[in-house]
Amino acid sequence: MKRTLYTFAMASMVFACNNEPTPKASTDIVTNPVTADAPKPDTNQTTISAQSGAVIEFEKTDHDFGTITQGEQAEYNFKFRNTGKQDLLISSAQASCGCTVPEYSKEPIKPGAQGSIKVKFNSDYRLDAFEKAVVITANTTPLETVLKIRGFINPKPETGAKLTF
Repeated sequence: MKRTLYTFAMASMVFACNNEPTPKASTDIVTNPVTADAPKPDTNQTTISAQSGAVIEFEKTDHDFGTITQGEQAEYNFKFRNTGKQDLLISSAQASCGCTVPEYSKEPIKPGAQGSIKVKFNSDYRLDAFEKAVVITANTTPLETVLKIRGFINPKPETGAKLTF
């Protein structure tokens, strides 16, 4: 019985191969059909639209909290002005970490008007130097502006009675 199974398995392998060579991988290079004759973007139009749109100008884009104590809640208001010619709409403010929370107005900021973005930092369970980023997305050119906070966290002083045995 074993001999019959072995013979059948060998015959199946021989007939399955058919002595055909394995196909080779294609070495054709796919090229992009874009030519030098393709139309170029009108850079003058881009400049005009950027100048006539909303422009966000921050007083500063980074803040150093200095040294804080672990567990302390630090916050800073990043002040800005819309120096453009259209209403400024902030669509999102995304922090790089869950310990950092940005707060901003969803209302349009008129040309010439001021606003602020409050960034809160929670130093619980953190020690030593830190640097966090908040990416502001708005109807400006460029679309994103990065705000940064940094500082140093000292451990909180020990409190309470010590247990001794």
